[in-house]
Amino acid sequence: MTGQIPSGKKPFLYVVVCAAGVAGDVGRLITAAQERHWGVGVVATPQGLGFLDVEAIEAQTGYPIRSAWRTPGEARPLPPAEAIAVAPATFNTVNKWAAGISDTLALGILCEAYGMGIPTAVLPYLNSAQAAHPAYRRSLDQLREMGVLVGSYEPHKPKAGGGADRFRWAEALELLAPELSART
Repeated sequence: MTGQIPSGKKPFLYVVVCAAGVAGDVGRLITAAQERHWGVGVVATPQGLGFLDVEAIEAQTGYPIRSAWRTPGEARPLPPAEAIAVAPATFNTVNKWAAGISDTLALGILCEAYGMGIPTAVLPYLNSAQAAHPAYRRSLDQLREMGVLVGSYEPHKPKAGGGADRFRWAEALELLAPELSART
């Protein structure tokens, strides 16, 4: 566990963003977290970075978006995370994470979070054909067994995209709230 959050210190949330159509709206989650007095840093998958308005997000959070590994000796650009929200989470990220594949910074952080006891919520965003794949169901089961809190998004139709109006960004914070309140 990361331990108790010192009195008067804002909890710090990492938001891991994947390459999905709704990713450009991640500012909604950042705003909701900041309204709850959380500090926020964004970690994007390499493909997810292209879906973001980097300048706007960095201005909103006050931190650089991380997407690549730091070099040895390079300062850590974000404070340690007390919690992580993966939103939106793609089929690829969910399956790699559950399998313990750490081939990007985002997946490396997620794989380490389990061993560090960092509360983590995931809001999948994928289509119904992907969700029907047996690997996806097994991956969600594996993540739940690891203690990951899984959101309620209903997959959209293949080749249709969409669902942005139904994507509940703040659900990540709702899922994490009991975990964080136990630490303060």
